[in-house]
Amino acid sequence: MMPSARWHALTLLGYFGLFALLMLWIGWIVPPESVPRSIALLIAVGPLLFPLRGLLHGRPYTHAWSSFLALFYFAHGTAEAFSGSPAQALATAEALLALLWFVAAILFVRARKREHHA
Repeated sequence: MMPSARWHALTLLGYFGLFALLMLWIGWIVPPESVPRSIALLIAVGPLLFPLRGLLHGRPYTHAWSSFLALFYFAHGTAEAFSGSPAQALATAEALLALLWFVAAILFVRARKREHHA
């Protein structure tokens, strides 16, 4: 297995793990009280749909720019984890999955570049 394939698999693991976590968190585990679930899901999970096709196809450009999106989720998870929220464990999981997505996406781009220049 080429190094880029491993990083691509880890990128998808972080991405889909984050997707599933947010769906469960907002949809069933701790639904918002002041906003309808559908609106909260659209706001939280909607941006994750933009890089979906490029990530699935293993496009380096999509991996590169989607890593910036992962930083948003990392910041949100970190802020929630340290805010004393009742969903502190979920927020920590969000931060870790976003961090996995970020690091793996960057290393995928790096490995893909090395494979094409070798």
